[in-house]
Amino acid sequence: MSSSEWPPGRWHYRRSLASRVAVLTTVAVGLSITVLAFTAFVVMRQQLMSSLDQSLLNRAHKATADSALSEITARGVPPWVLGAADVRIIYISLDGPPSGTDIPHFSLGRPEYDVVTGQRRSAVRTLVTEEGERFRVATVSAGSGQALVLAQPLAPNDRTLEKLGGVLFVFGALGVLTALLAGWLVARNGLRPVRRLTSAVERIAVTEDLTPLRIEGDDEVARLATAFNQMLLALGASRDRQRRLVADASHELRTPLTSLRTNLDLLRQAEGNSALPAEARLELLDDVRAQIEELSALVGDLVELARDEPTTRTVAEVDLAEVVERAVTRVRRRAQQVSFDVALEPWSVVGDSSSLERAVTNLLDNASKWSPAEGTVTVRLAQGVLTVDDEGSGIDEADRPHIFDRFYRSEESRAMPGSGLGLAIVRQVIDRHGGRIEVSRAPSGGARFAVWLPGVAAVTPG
Repeated sequence: MSSSEWPPGRWHYRRSLASRVAVLTTVAVGLSITVLAFTAFVVMRQQLMSSLDQSLLNRAHKATADSALSEITARGVPPWVLGAADVRIIYISLDGPPSGTDIPHFSLGRPEYDVVTGQRRSAVRTLVTEEGERFRVATVSAGSGQALVLAQPLAPNDRTLEKLGGVLFVFGALGVLTALLAGWLVARNGLRPVRRLTSAVERIAVTEDLTPLRIEGDDEVARLATAFNQMLLALGASRDRQRRLVADASHELRTPLTSLRTNLDLLRQAEGNSALPAEARLELLDDVRAQIEELSALVGDLVELARDEPTTRTVAEVDLAEVVERAVTRVRRRAQQVSFDVALEPWSVVGDSSSLERAVTNLLDNASKWSPAEGTVTVRLAQGVLTVDDEGSGIDEADRPHIFDRFYRSEESRAMPGSGLGLAIVRQVIDRHGGRIEVSRAPSGGARFAVWLPGVAAVTPG
């Protein structure tokens, strides 16, 4: 998918992980700095305004405590006499217009005259002159029908707040840039193990070298590397099994193909040659047919074993006794020299009927192959355990750990027909169904194969 085809809102996935971490860190720090700067600015403004109001009210109360206030105000005494060099002093009453020194051009309103009439003890608010100059105005009662108004310009406070805002903005911007740089450095340093892991995985993808990765520490990246090493081990084992299967298959297929090619060459040379009897030609054709059947069975077994995972099959509740009966019927037709002693109890399992039937058939074929002529193969199914006993020579202790390996042939079996895949298929099918299989010596001296499959009652509901 090209960069222009990315869905809206997913643009950040096109960036590297380090840049995304740095950007997210910067955004988080920037928001924190903005909130802190705004809070500091508001608190400082409120503090300055509160201090100014308290100062104006204190000076106004001290001034009104003097009994000669009317016379001082009427004579136009300068404001510094009251300790307020930058403050405009205004005296208001109900009898006439406001009087004082350098009265600003703003209109006193109801809050101030409420103080004059005694409805309020004091009033503080901000007034704006006709020229746009802002004043903080504090009004206190100066006796019956009188009030003293102190008005101080807010320009110094505004300049202080402007400087404070500028300082906060500069330091906030520097903080964001520092956070961006620190976030980038931390992201690059913190994600270095991830980059090393990525490089190692890319190298494995290109070279197919399944050497386990080096693990450092015990953090999340180390656990990811451990899990990846486990996957590499599983992949290596699967590749080894595949290579071994190909090597063994090529070896096993070579013999019937060579024999088939030889018989076909003989038949071709015999065309038009009356020296080859018809019986010999029929014998060669029978050999060719038998070799083709053997080759077909071998290919089928190889395909079955090549599936590391089961293909899509019909999984349902199956009566194992019915599966065994069908397998016995099939084997009886091709092993007529052997009799079968069968006793089955119902046992329901969840699985694939066809693969189970093939596994049981392989067990019965193996037992009939090793049983002597007129021998008996004993088949029992009780309490979920299927046992198959033959009357052969049994399996040596040294061979038992290997009889379920692919293409394994014991010394006694090398002269007998077969590819060494039948029991491997049995083991694979049993494992897929969650069961187990064991081999031991039968009471008759032959081999006993015991298979256990979990019943329906033992299956945990999904």
